Amino acid sequence: MDNSRPTIWILLLEGAGLLAAIAVAIVVAGRADWDLALLGILLAFAVFSDLTAIRTNPKLKLSGSFLPIVVAMVLLGGPPAMVIGVLAIVAGMISERPAPHYALNNLLTYAVFPLAGGLAFHEVTTSAGIGDRDPAYYALIVAVFGFALCINFTLIAAYACYLERSSLLEKYRYVFLPVLPSEAAAVVMAVGIVYLYVQAGLAAIALFGVVLIVFQYLLGALLVSRDRAEELEKRSNQLASFQVGMLSALLRTLDLRDQMTARHSAAVARYSRAIAQRAGFSRQEEELVHIAALLHDIGKFILPDRILKANVPLTDEDWMLIKRHPQQGARVVSSLDGYGPVADIILAHHERIDGKGYPRGLEGDEIPQLARIISVADTYDVMTARDSYRTPMSSQDAIDELRRVAGAQLDERFVEVFIELLEGKDVSFQHGEAADFEKELALESRIAETASPEGQSSRFQVAGVQP
Repeated sequence: MDNSRPTIWILLLEGAGLLAAIAVAIVVAGRADWDLALLGILLAFAVFSDLTAIRTNPKLKLSGSFLPIVVAMVLLGGPPAMVIGVLAIVAGMISERPAPHYALNNLLTYAVFPLAGGLAFHEVTTSAGIGDRDPAYYALIVAVFGFALCINFTLIAAYACYLERSSLLEKYRYVFLPVLPSEAAAVVMAVGIVYLYVQAGLAAIALFGVVLIVFQYLLGALLVSRDRAEELEKRSNQLASFQVGMLSALLRTLDLRDQMTARHSAAVARYSRAIAQRAGFSRQEEELVHIAALLHDIGKFILPDRILKANVPLTDEDWMLIKRHPQQGARVVSSLDGYGPVADIILAHHERIDGKGYPRGLEGDEIPQLARIISVADTYDVMTARDSYRTPMSSQDAIDELRRVAGAQLDERFVEVFIELLEGKDVSFQHGEAADFEKELALESRIAETASPEGQSSRFQVAGVQP
């Protein structure tokens, strides 16, 4: 069955409902107030509002015409309010030309809720003897406003859900609830307009026109803002997924080409996060150093296999090429939105405290702190890894070497922090081919964090240079 078309039985049911509403209106029309001046003014405002209605999607729209219809329900009664509702929706349909079955649903809705709301309001006020000077009269306006609003939304949304095979609860959650603040303002306006009309007559309705236009504008701004926020969130998730997915693909490609590099990157990432945590850095900075460490050798894509996999002495030209990998890695990563701070760390991870590093010859505090952390972790893993092309050192020999180069090659503070971790056995990583690379990559959570507005704007905005 075509989900965009109702069955003949649904059409017959809606048609019967519309005829029933018309019949009831005719029967009770004599009890209504047919003040033609007031009726004409409210009708004009309702038609104007419906012609400028705001669409939340092709099948569902929200219109400020509800406000003059409610005022008509209170001041004139159900049948006149029904006339205003039906004529307003007909004017809207002339300009929009909806499918006949949607037109029928709209006519039914704008016949039922004004009639039901108006009859309910006047039945309660008459039977209870409540006049327009009583506070309860204005409390009842609030009640009938909510009653009519629920009927209005339910009839329109339920029909859309029937056609779409979607959830009415979801419609209430994502369409109805976001506009309740505006509707709360509308009910206050309705109460105020009725009160002013009771006090000043038709002169108060001129103010109503201005209020209605302002309300329509505010309602439109609210919905446009919500739609833009949803679109921004959607695009942020798509962009984050693309960016992180691309980096993941690069890392996995590098892993296929050289498993040692991928395992090494995962080890350095784990070590670097542990050092940052022990050194008292923020959670944002821990995440930043972890990402930078995962990507710190991504620039090795430029290296030919004879360098990347060879275990023979390297020429001066080979070393010049190797020394370009921080720049190349930073260049790749900096092209991604929000990854500028990561690129800065990658660029500096081979700088030395004494200024003899590369590529820029930075020294001391000129080197970003998180790059200094990665340098420590990188040096230790290269010395101790069993899958490197050199004979691995024991952990103790590597610790002795870290202390020997501290203050010249490496930052003394982070060397001592890392040694404390190693000696306390708080850090462990299995050197070898079964390195937990996927766990360190953590793609799904990384995409979610990168996609969040907070993550994009501030997650990587940390101090790169120690003050």
